[in-house]
Amino acid sequence: MSAITTLSPSGIIREAATPLTGTSGNFDPLLEWIGDASIVLLGEASHGTHEFYKTRAEITKRLISEAGFTAVAVEADWPDAYRVNRFVRGDTLDAEAVEALNGFQRFPTWMWRNADVLDFIGWLRSFNEHRDLPAQAGFYGLDLYSLHASIEAVLRFLDGVDKEAAARARRRYACFEHFGSDPSAYGYSAEFGLSQSCEQEVVGQLVELRRNAGIYSPSKSLAEDDYFYAVQNARLIKNAEEYYRAMFQGRVSSWNLRDKHMAETLDALIEHQRQRQLPKMVVWAHNSHLGDARATEMSEQGELNVGQLVRERHFAESALIGFTTYSGTVTAASDWERPAERKRVRPALAGSVEALFHESNVPRFMLNLRAEDESTELLRETMLERAIGVVYLPETERFSHYFQARVAEQFDVIIHFDETRAVEPLERTPRWQTGEPSETYPTGL
Repeated sequence: MSAITTLSPSGIIREAATPLTGTSGNFDPLLEWIGDASIVLLGEASHGTHEFYKTRAEITKRLISEAGFTAVAVEADWPDAYRVNRFVRGDTLDAEAVEALNGFQRFPTWMWRNADVLDFIGWLRSFNEHRDLPAQAGFYGLDLYSLHASIEAVLRFLDGVDKEAAARARRRYACFEHFGSDPSAYGYSAEFGLSQSCEQEVVGQLVELRRNAGIYSPSKSLAEDDYFYAVQNARLIKNAEEYYRAMFQGRVSSWNLRDKHMAETLDALIEHQRQRQLPKMVVWAHNSHLGDARATEMSEQGELNVGQLVRERHFAESALIGFTTYSGTVTAASDWERPAERKRVRPALAGSVEALFHESNVPRFMLNLRAEDESTELLRETMLERAIGVVYLPETERFSHYFQARVAEQFDVIIHFDETRAVEPLERTPRWQTGEPSETYPTGL
């Protein structure tokens, strides 16, 4: 039990905060807090905030160059990210980093086709350039939305190594052809009995590909990765088939399937890298995926997430780092599949952790939530926490973007930027360029 204090809650935060100074911050204390952790999860409170992307990149650069981290795994589709992986390893026809990002064409493109990611990919290519393969750092996707792109990738791999197996795979995957390019149409039809499920076919294909590992043994430097890439695509197809059916069973079922897939992919990457180097992974995803779900109302609804699964499987080796902001601008859409806009972020609600941090009057800071002090005791209390995804709806902010959480149990470290600005998409629409007119700035809740 800590001594009784006369400080206000905001004063407690101010006393415990480690300010971030200079243009790039000072992350020496953070690296000390991370210590020997080999799985570092770097979150974000929105999918469209420059400071979150920039800071994750700066921390990751130091983890790779100073602590020997070997890969970055991100909340992105496996095939799209693997194109970037080939680029940063110099095994590509893409001449520039911006070309390597061309695979990210699915909404929301700005999540990975933005200026901060472009800079980081260029840095990673330069870092790897004069290093042998075991000393290089890779770039991988964890998500499962790429059903059709992953089918194409499996077929392309088999066409190159086993024509008969490729023909069998085409017959199996033809099950999806009646539904065009929209996998949710398949999910609806299969879940409600309007068509036959493709479950047996995708499971059979994954089993066959794994069974033939010895046949597809590597014969050149990256062939082993090629087989691993194909197997991960086949596993993604199996999980995506289940996910698109689960979408019509309710949010909890589909959310849990998705986060279990991302955690399984992370574990697969760790085991694959263990064959040639000590695996040390950085993960980039939203706070809602990387903060331990057991410390939030998600758990009460039956949801789990990557952060929870990582702690359950790798507690001693993991560090969970979350990000927050009080106000500013954000790149987000007004609805799914709508264009990117530069929107104003409302000042955080009273009673939220963001409002508490704002009241500390420290504009940018870090908190070590593993420290046993008054700040961690304070942040073990349940508070509101904001989450902005690819859609931001300020007019329904409390319902759409807030949830209850115990921050000191959710993360090991929290990084706060009081005012932030929108991440810059590589393709700037007129709506994004103009931004939200000042006269529409919400003045009330």
